[in-house]
Amino acid sequence: MDFGIASVAVITAIVYIIGLIVKATKLPNKWIPVICGISGIVLGILALLIGMPDFPATDYLTAAAVGGVSGLAATGIDQTVKQLKN
Repeated sequence: MDFGIASVAVITAIVYIIGLIVKATKLPNKWIPVICGISGIVLGILALLIGMPDFPATDYLTAAAVGGVSGLAATGIDQTVKQLKN
């Protein structure tokens, strides 16, 4: 049984990079989770549309949910790393 962990990790990694790019701008940091969530949703739907192998969704709503959670996970990873450094 494969849950598409690799494809979800790819979305998380891409969104993490998007978050870093946004952080380098003058945009307030409070918008980073929102941007990451929306980016994840877009990437999840895109993954479904292009037929990403082993993607764990077969409809747009599930793809949006998987992408959104993956995008928000990128924010959580950033905060975990930040807390471990302190």
